[in-house]
Amino acid sequence: MFDKILIANRGEIACRVMKTARKMGIATVAVYSDADAGAPHVRMADEAVHIGPPAAADSYLVMDKILDAIKQTGAQAVHPGYGFLSENAAFAEALEAAGIAFIGPGKRAIEAMGDKITSKKLADEAGVSTVPGHMGLIEDAEEAVKIASQIGYPVMIKASAGGGGKGMRIAWNDDEAREGFALSRSEARSSFGDERIFIEKFVQKPRHIEIQVLGDKHGNTIYLGERECSIQRRHQKVIEEAPSPFLDEATRKAMGEQSVALAKAVDYSSAGTVEFIVDPDRNFYFLEMNTRLQVEHPVTELITGIDLVEQMIRVAYGEHLAIQQSDVKLNGWAIESRLYAEDPYRNFLPSIGRLTRYRPPVESATNDAVVRNDTGVEEGGEISMFYDPMIAKLCTWASGEGKAARVSAIAGMQDALDGFELEGIGHNIPFLQAVMNHDLFRSGDISTAFIAEEYPEGFEGASLGEEEIERAAALATVAQVISESRNVQISGTLSNHTREVATKWVAMIDDPVAGKSSHGVSALWVEGAAEVSLEGGERWRVETDWTPGQTLMIATIDGKPTVMKLSPLADGWRVRWRGADLKIAVRSPRAAELAALMPVKLPPDTSKFLLCPMPGLVVNINVEAGEEVQEGQALATVEAMKMENVLRAERKGVVAAVKAAPGDSLAVDEVIIEFE
Repeated sequence: MFDKILIANRGEIACRVMKTARKMGIATVAVYSDADAGAPHVRMADEAVHIGPPAAADSYLVMDKILDAIKQTGAQAVHPGYGFLSENAAFAEALEAAGIAFIGPGKRAIEAMGDKITSKKLADEAGVSTVPGHMGLIEDAEEAVKIASQIGYPVMIKASAGGGGKGMRIAWNDDEAREGFALSRSEARSSFGDERIFIEKFVQKPRHIEIQVLGDKHGNTIYLGERECSIQRRHQKVIEEAPSPFLDEATRKAMGEQSVALAKAVDYSSAGTVEFIVDPDRNFYFLEMNTRLQVEHPVTELITGIDLVEQMIRVAYGEHLAIQQSDVKLNGWAIESRLYAEDPYRNFLPSIGRLTRYRPPVESATNDAVVRNDTGVEEGGEISMFYDPMIAKLCTWASGEGKAARVSAIAGMQDALDGFELEGIGHNIPFLQAVMNHDLFRSGDISTAFIAEEYPEGFEGASLGEEEIERAAALATVAQVISESRNVQISGTLSNHTREVATKWVAMIDDPVAGKSSHGVSALWVEGAAEVSLEGGERWRVETDWTPGQTLMIATIDGKPTVMKLSPLADGWRVRWRGADLKIAVRSPRAAELAALMPVKLPPDTSKFLLCPMPGLVVNINVEAGEEVQEGQALATVEAMKMENVLRAERKGVVAAVKAAPGDSLAVDEVIIEFE
């Protein structure tokens, strides 16, 4: 076995590979840019080599620097993780020439599957079902429009060398095909250095389901079940699960066997993923093959018990697979939530900054449940504009079979997200919680259009049910009573011997989604717990050891564990739970009566400005002062975290002044354009 391997990556995936290498007794080498000098993956490795400036193009993507790090440290093999050089055939070839093992497939497989046009032709030849489309290269926007019209709208415009949702656009008419071609080619050029574009039919109401394959260098290839990846935003996966709640055994077998056939057609060795889109009738079509470890690989590991990184290392060393197809059993249900540094309240735009608080739930594993958190950040660390915005991959697993196991895995994820503390930047935890609580997701009746259809106006926060609102009111009142009890016991205060803590309160809730509401609450301490009564008849026994200053209230309500994020406000509490972000003022009945009469302060009017919605670089400005613009017209393009975002006019108007120029780096809410 290898004595030392180098991980040509950073962050979460570098840490993930190191964990398995350590378990196998293999020393590890990290590489790092200036931006990652103090990163966890650097400290976790046995050795670390600096490779350049923060920009990936000047560090993690420079093959010569990686090869030099290998020479410095004497590493015998390289694991590329995902992204960066993981699917770069020239890198695999360079390693081979240097006598270094590449922990991934061979050059032929990478080249064949890395080009979407070539891969579809090979898939068709291998007997794999493919989507109708134009596999030839497309020269310009007018040719794209012509081809799209021939195929029939809607169509998907895609970068041939694409991945991760970059360089992809859906077009429903000629204008969108023309614009989509230009944007896809621009993104493909900047992200992959390859501007080739192709077009295929867009399958409506599809599910995105992928098959994990594993092959060795001796012709043995198996599949390890499927992953459902239909919860996507802008073609970027957000939530994955294994198995799929949609597939039956016959479809699973057919997809698995076709995936193995494709892998064998290119002599595939290592872990890889064959992705399909599946229509409502369970017809499936080849999408692409990723010749690397997938971001969502943990859910497959959780339901099969197979360490995919270990298998990749063993295959690269030349070992035979010790697993046969008959050995693969799917056990229980697993779900992965990707935690991104993006603001769901601002249309999921990227967020950068320092993690002032980062306290993930404690990882645990029993025979019935698992909580796993793959991450590469820590409290005090910086989320940089130079890299992917993913912070962590939170996974839960539950034992059992079918729907019952899935329900348990979802419940485990809800609890884990409730207890995940993340402060300092915008993040998508509230959105992930909202999805877990969504009836359609819980039913399993989902498609890749789930987010677009269920949140057409963007995410404004989760909507809690009546009982959930009442539980939030109850716990906020308990927190108020505990705080008041402490206050009256502080020595030296004027009233500490004369004032008693009230038992009757009014919880006045300000919910940005459901609006304002008031709930009369009585809370009385009896035998170390609070007996809580709400107007309307609900009575609960609340047990907690929470004390003022703690940011999580861990409690049981009638024996049911509940975790809420709790922080003090001037006259109450900020409560974050199940995706909702509530302000709950807990007042005496008289104070509540008077507070209801207070005027409301209105927010400032920003309707005359185009504000930068996220930190980013201005790519271009499409208008000038004095120009009249129409609703939906493109005004500017801002690039952030390798994605170009087109900002459009919300209504008809006239440009008064342009406040930014191409090349400017802007912060959130900086003015780009002012209107008359």
